Amino acid sequence: MFKRILIANRGEIALRVIRACRELGVSPVCVYSVADRDGPWIEQADEAVCIGPAASKESYLRIERLIAAAEVTGADAIHPGYGFLSENASFAGVCRDCNITFIGPSPEAMNLLGDKVNCKRLARQSGTPVFPGTEGGIEDIDEAAKVANEIGYPVIIKASAGGGGRGMRVARSEAELRENVEKARQEALAAFGNGTVYVEKYLENARHFEVQTIGDNHGNAVHLFERDCSSQRRHQKLVEEAPSPGVDPAKRMRVCESAAELIRSAKYCGAATVEFLMDKKQDFYMLEVNTRVQVEHPVTEMITGVDIVQTQIRVAAGEPLPMQQQDIKVNGHAIEVRINAEDPDKNFMPQAGLIETFVAPGGPGVRLDSHARAGYRIPPNYDSMIGKLIVHGPTRAAAIARMRQALNEFKIGPLPTTISLHKRIMDNTEFQNADFDIHWVERWLKSNDHSSAAV
Repeated sequence: MFKRILIANRGEIALRVIRACRELGVSPVCVYSVADRDGPWIEQADEAVCIGPAASKESYLRIERLIAAAEVTGADAIHPGYGFLSENASFAGVCRDCNITFIGPSPEAMNLLGDKVNCKRLARQSGTPVFPGTEGGIEDIDEAAKVANEIGYPVIIKASAGGGGRGMRVARSEAELRENVEKARQEALAAFGNGTVYVEKYLENARHFEVQTIGDNHGNAVHLFERDCSSQRRHQKLVEEAPSPGVDPAKRMRVCESAAELIRSAKYCGAATVEFLMDKKQDFYMLEVNTRVQVEHPVTEMITGVDIVQTQIRVAAGEPLPMQQQDIKVNGHAIEVRINAEDPDKNFMPQAGLIETFVAPGGPGVRLDSHARAGYRIPPNYDSMIGKLIVHGPTRAAAIARMRQALNEFKIGPLPTTISLHKRIMDNTEFQNADFDIHWVERWLKSNDHSSAAV
């Protein structure tokens, strides 16, 4: 086991990794930017190092400063969390070159699965269902148009690197395809430094279904079942839950097993999430693989009892997985909502400033992962998420009721947050009946008390 782990991140995920380190008897070290000098997670670390100004590109994204901080503090491993450099193969490679363990996949596995074109090739070989579309990146627009005509419109143009909706455009005709390919290329190049795009079939009313997996360096890989994250806005997840409601058990098992096989085929060590879209017939098609721990990992932890972050650390230290597939069972239902410092009534405008009131919910089956507290000043420089509220109940209905109560107890002020939005979601009949797809939140916001500008 490692002696000391440097956490190359901030906020609630830094605090989450600190807790895992403490339980494993490992000394945690934090880094921070000037904007985060008073971050509540820093006081929980054994040591903390300032790595630069507020801007991410001058601090959390500076590989050489993170490596220097690890060397100065004597850290023998680095946990990247999510976001920032967590899916950067160059960072993983530099860690390896400096004899510091990167708690995540090898650069080779990250490159293989992180690039959507290469990942689709491997998925086909391992039996994971994928969308019909171009075999690789688009080089000839006429060939792409031919493929699109064969599989039928609408199609979607997607960036091979990155995610979050950038470099992604839907085309409903050949004219739109030809018009949008170059636009998607330029957007992907600006966002990810890689302008490769490809075309695949687009599902109009899909649900978003993702499988949590974890592998070790001994050839083992298991799945921890799935999560449903169809409640989203502009490709950003708002609510995640597990198990995915209303899915045929046999189909669920097939897609979960195929995800584990994909991770096994990639010789992958660490946590990974294989994302799928599901159509109305409950046929699944792989979207991508996230080669890191995800924001919504607590949902899976609540239904399986598996500590994903601790398991990440253990397998990175060379231990085999502490469980086999038959050992992993689903218990009850869990729901997570993201608490963002945003104003839902003002086009989800991010809110920075001082939190004066912070009253956390409690009770059986309630978990709050947050770095925020009264007296904490939210900086304007980073993602607006300040916490995750997770509940667990014996059934989905019980979990919804528990979430509703927890949200009613949760008080943050004076800054607006998404708590008010989540209260309305829990009361929504479509959500309660699991009658939704990836566009339902946007339709609902547009048709109710929000203007179209809020969508």
